[in-house]
Amino acid sequence: MTSLRLSLAAVLLTALASAGCDDSPTTRPSTSEGSALASAPSPSTSPSRHATVTRTPAVTTEVPALDKPLAGRVIGIDPGHNGRNSQAISEIRKQIWNGRSYQDCNTTGTSTNDGYPESRFTFKVATYLAELVHDSGGRTVLTRVSDDGVGPCVDVRAKILNEAAVDVAIDIHADGGPSAGRGFTILRPVPSGVNDGVVPASLKYAELLKSAILKTGMPVSDYYGSHGFKDRDDLAGLNLTTVPQLLLETGNMRNHEDADLLTSDRFQRDVAQAILEAMVAFLAETP
Repeated sequence: MTSLRLSLAAVLLTALASAGCDDSPTTRPSTSEGSALASAPSPSTSPSRHATVTRTPAVTTEVPALDKPLAGRVIGIDPGHNGRNSQAISEIRKQIWNGRSYQDCNTTGTSTNDGYPESRFTFKVATYLAELVHDSGGRTVLTRVSDDGVGPCVDVRAKILNEAAVDVAIDIHADGGPSAGRGFTILRPVPSGVNDGVVPASLKYAELLKSAILKTGMPVSDYYGSHGFKDRDDLAGLNLTTVPQLLLETGNMRNHEDADLLTSDRFQRDVAQAILEAMVAFLAETP
């Protein structure tokens, strides 16, 4: 009897020991959740392992900054004209001070020979650009939020962007030049007193914008300006700005080749992307 009791006790002790120390992988769940739990540090992890874990958030927080080059930036977007300006001629012909002289509050803009209006083109590019800016972490200020209104006057548009203290701005337009002429022109500000502090930066921005627009397939203008640039001292948006700003005449709506591009959704998106690239490059070098 005594030997029987001793044998039972030995079996019991062996079973208890096996239950308490079995660390075989076959006892863990085979799901991905089980695998993650198996790789996670236990509460008894050594201090050196804790140090490794606490460094991980610092690495992951740097990644979004690379994907969001406009984080903390505010971008000004001024889509030229408006869809109902032609129905309010007396209103848009009201005279405003442009920093040097008086000019019309706004204009109707031009159109293709088939009647596609400049205001629609500028607003579509502005909308695509705003989406890209937001995707890049930035905020936007638009001088108009639809294409079925009137105005605002060009001096008001300048005030909107100035008061928002945007980091950089673009006036989006298309030209109505001679039918044989092709290409884009970037209009640059000339010192007016008000804009003196931002003219040098605007000239630098203009070079970046030219390089970016060339990638869209639109050539440099062969009828307006020189080498893609034209200095203008008679435009309220450029005379009154206190932020780096340019006016882009994206192409000639009266030329059939340019018109095919300007009315293409693909090209409109390409122009928006080009403007974004120029702005990102400019701001990367601007405090």
